[in-house]
Amino acid sequence: MSDHGEKRHHGAPAGEAPRWLDNPRNVKKIIYMLFAVCAALFAADAFYHKHPYFEAESWFGFYAVYGFVMCVGLVLAAKGMRVFLMRDEDYYDRDR
Repeated sequence: MSDHGEKRHHGAPAGEAPRWLDNPRNVKKIIYMLFAVCAALFAADAFYHKHPYFEAESWFGFYAVYGFVMCVGLVLAAKGMRVFLMRDEDYYDRDR
């Protein structure tokens, strides 16, 4: 409870009604649903006929693995770019 007797529910700001994503259980439900959807789509790869242009496209789960690897690659590339693109917090406020 806060100093003014207001109930705070899982990180909701004081004086504001809690939203459904303020509850960690709901966030966990969303994450589990995302995992379930990803697993179902990965498994669905076995149940349709493919017309691959390249041999690698016919491998089971190729696009799921390729998408995951490329997503990780984008994150790592962004972290690398941050080194030379990042500016100080007051960069635009400074006099030149």
